[in-house]
Amino acid sequence: MERLACATVSATMLHVDLPTRSEIDRLLNARDDASVSIYLPTTPITPDAQADRIELKNLRREALDRLKSLQTHKRQVDAIGESLEDLVEDDSFWSTQARSLAIFCTPDRTITFRLPNTLTPVAKVSDRFHVKPLLRAVTFPQSAFILALAQGAVRLIEFCGDVAPHVVKVDGMPTDVASAVGVPSILGRAPMGRIQGSEGQRVYMRMYARRIDSALRDLLGGRETPLILAATDPMESIYRSVNTYPHLAAKGLEGSPEKLSDAQLAERARVVLDGLHADELRSLHEEFSRRTGERRTMTDLSDIARAVTNGSVQTLFVDMDAVVPGALAEADGALTYADDADPGSYGVLDEIARRAWLTGARVLAVRAADVPGGRQAAAILRYAP
Repeated sequence: MERLACATVSATMLHVDLPTRSEIDRLLNARDDASVSIYLPTTPITPDAQADRIELKNLRREALDRLKSLQTHKRQVDAIGESLEDLVEDDSFWSTQARSLAIFCTPDRTITFRLPNTLTPVAKVSDRFHVKPLLRAVTFPQSAFILALAQGAVRLIEFCGDVAPHVVKVDGMPTDVASAVGVPSILGRAPMGRIQGSEGQRVYMRMYARRIDSALRDLLGGRETPLILAATDPMESIYRSVNTYPHLAAKGLEGSPEKLSDAQLAERARVVLDGLHADELRSLHEEFSRRTGERRTMTDLSDIARAVTNGSVQTLFVDMDAVVPGALAEADGALTYADDADPGSYGVLDEIARRAWLTGARVLAVRAADVPGGRQAAAILRYAP
């Protein structure tokens, strides 16, 4: 199965694999009467992982008891129990963990994702997977690139969560200004007899910046991963003037990148990344307030269920930890609440998120305090009803 690995080596052996959009699509569309979803916080420190294995044992037992109460066929229960037990006993598996583990299991297959954010432990059984907590990992970018740029050196650094940063090899990336423009020194005459001195040096630096931007284009094309610039003037302003990557962060890192290690740059960049998340969430809340005046928002769960079913939701906020048992009608999204023990019930917030995601809405799995109106879900509509 394809994985997007942020990194594989760090001081604490933090390993992360985030789901691709196609993987999320498959999870959201999967149907099996014996579908088990388990989330548990984990530690990247291998000697401390025994407690996580015990927690998985407990969640496994809870899931199996639930399957038996639903009168699931013994062969299916045994297959799921054996698969989860294999995970518990796999020493190699527990030596490479991150902050949380997501497990999706049916009698036929088991899929896992190691996530950089800490999730609440839970075991859910239904005819579909409980995917909403997983969406938290893709709600806002968990990784970023740092372009550490100086006249005499340039490097691209990737980091993800608490993963140790690593330098990314970029084909065609120049090494410094002089070699980029094919001169022994940038202190001489500018290209084609143009002016000398500081203005001539800026011409060379602009050529250097364009070559860097061109080299990055093949690597970053089609991505939405933030790029954070670490440079000092005049190199910073020159690079920004020629950059073509739309996700270059407006705020960069201060100080010369030549004097900072990859780890120091990543530590500063995480603050910038957190600020980008906060700014985006604040902007979305402001949009929610504006659209409320246009009758283009909803906070009632029944109304939202109908709206996602007819494809009219543009942006969905959903409480990543809340679970509301029930079911949605296939045709019109009519919501029926149920007891968690009812055989036909499932997490309706998950189903609302699924329908929104599959109709192209932006789905934001956030903490309860970040849902507008303090409700379990809130929606911005594409048009007024």
